[in-house]
Amino acid sequence: MPKKTIAATEVSGKRVLIRVDFNVPIEDGKITDDRRIASALPTIQSVISRGGRAILMSHLGRPEGEFQAEDSLAPAAKRLSELLGKPVAFPSQDCTDAAAAAAVANLKNGEVLLLENLRFHKGEKKGDAAFAAKLAAYGDVYVNDAFGTSHRPDASMVAVPQAMAGKPRVSGLLVEKEIKFLAEAIAKPAKPFVVVLGGAKVSDKMGCIEHLMPKADSILIGGAMAYTFLKALGRQVGDSRVEQDRIADAERILDLAASLKCDLLLPTDHVCGNQFIGSPSQTKVVEDDIPDGFMGLDIGMSTQGAFTAVLRKAKTIVWNGPMGVFEWSQFSQGTHQVAKAIAQATTNGALSIVGGGDTAAAVEKFGLADKMTHVSTGGGASLEMLEGKKFESVELLDNA
Repeated sequence: MPKKTIAATEVSGKRVLIRVDFNVPIEDGKITDDRRIASALPTIQSVISRGGRAILMSHLGRPEGEFQAEDSLAPAAKRLSELLGKPVAFPSQDCTDAAAAAAVANLKNGEVLLLENLRFHKGEKKGDAAFAAKLAAYGDVYVNDAFGTSHRPDASMVAVPQAMAGKPRVSGLLVEKEIKFLAEAIAKPAKPFVVVLGGAKVSDKMGCIEHLMPKADSILIGGAMAYTFLKALGRQVGDSRVEQDRIADAERILDLAASLKCDLLLPTDHVCGNQFIGSPSQTKVVEDDIPDGFMGLDIGMSTQGAFTAVLRKAKTIVWNGPMGVFEWSQFSQGTHQVAKAIAQATTNGALSIVGGGDTAAAVEKFGLADKMTHVSTGGGASLEMLEGKKFESVELLDNA
């Protein structure tokens, strides 16, 4: 069932408790990537422009249940204030103390407040009901706009909306958008439907492959995970990363692809190094088998060409996981070429959905994020949704 959204909820004069995901990278007190804060703006503006009072809560880092100055959300409050062009109240070092409660009580219509890091309390990770009850008391309306945390059973995601039963519990505009692309668009994809998977581990992507393969016309596999599949086919993969305990799973997936008539493409050539570092002492491009002493760190040009040819004809594309170690320039070409091919397919009318985490970082690095239909803000959450999993935090929200 589609969920009721904040846009369809009366907020005038109401205290709207919004779970956002401001878990952003901070170095020397400065935010190095504010995408997650910017992604929450439409929901916040929807509330304050209609006379609601926005009370935001988020986690940052892994502070293990106690105050850590380096994990304070103060830089996020400052950046949000700059993006909104108005003050953002940031009351105290504790999201549930008397100062925080007073600041919430004094908030006026159209104003914004950000509570300090939820994970300064052990109750957040434990899903503690007593901790959740204190947060729930701040709101007349609950909003989940933290897609990146929606797969977790944390107090702010599950116990808070449970404690607010009887009050409106709705999705934010970001969560609405993520569900629209990661669940609804893939339920009946326009064909040809192409799935591109990469990254390090087969084990991370197994659920995604099994869920999407019956609908997919082609699955393109790159990254380190490809070497477990190539090993399952009896190829020599040198010192490439292989998950030995997943070879049987890889064989099963290869058989399943054949029975479903899904075209599963693996790399046929590889850019290899003799060490897992940015500038190994030796690199070589290898066709087919990789000799001992070398490891595959990117897909080669023939594979890039084959993958690009498939992507050019696609009408729906899902991409999760880079094709190589794209952070190092000499092993970035495969990921860059795949990103360019997906961007071009999107320009030609395809629907392209890019998973969060490393894949989102890659399209951002190559300046192609705005050429994709949708780039997810959640790494683990996007992968779990692509596996077809249900999220309790979303199930709890009111149906439209």
